[in-house]
Amino acid sequence: MRILPPLLCLVILIAVVIGCQSASPRVSGWEARLGPVPVEHKVQPVGMLQEVRLKQDMIVKGTAGRRTFRRMTPRYITIHSTQNPTGNAYNHALALKRGALRAPKRRGGNRIGYLTWHFTTQADVTIQHLPTNEQGEHADFDGPGNNYSIGIEMCEHRGNDLARTIDNTAKLTAFLMLEHQIPINHVVPHYHWPRARANPPNKNCPHFLLENGRPGRNWRWFLSRVEAHYQRLVPGPVPRI
Repeated sequence: MRILPPLLCLVILIAVVIGCQSASPRVSGWEARLGPVPVEHKVQPVGMLQEVRLKQDMIVKGTAGRRTFRRMTPRYITIHSTQNPTGNAYNHALALKRGALRAPKRRGGNRIGYLTWHFTTQADVTIQHLPTNEQGEHADFDGPGNNYSIGIEMCEHRGNDLARTIDNTAKLTAFLMLEHQIPINHVVPHYHWPRARANPPNKNCPHFLLENGRPGRNWRWFLSRVEAHYQRLVPGPVPRI
């Protein structure tokens, strides 16, 4: 049996380690499903909203989670996952409008007695529930996640194409970055916002974009996809949504 020189063994070991860390199985699978972002395919902001098939189905003013208007100037975009294997975007829109997603209203906790957020994405549609200049109740109670961030929930119900859902979310995020002049380092997972009195304080959300409950390679890949779609945008009318 041939014995390899120590230096060559070290080189091989480093190459194997780097290769193992270069892409997670999830990212590899999503990339195979989606392919690279076609950055050469430029699109105006309106066109990107058309790509994600945006539909507005707002919670009615004065009802459920919109009983009072809470103005917001967005500084962040917070990415969530529904962790609901049966509910699609339309189901979530209906639940929000009916006030079915209740949460205990308490000091230092949920402020309005309901869960609310701005968008729900899935493979074939994006539904808007709140205007982006209005606070939701989706992140960290009376913290900056609720006070200053737009909340996007990604569906993961059975039969939904998760890769396409992630890509639509990246496109929507790129549009919102442009609309509100939000930098990429202010695109964060729900994990980013610690919740008072919760154990653990940082939620494992969106779980399929985190690793061991924390941002890692999967999250960096998602941000790179957001940036690539942002590079596709060219000047044009920017709807205020």
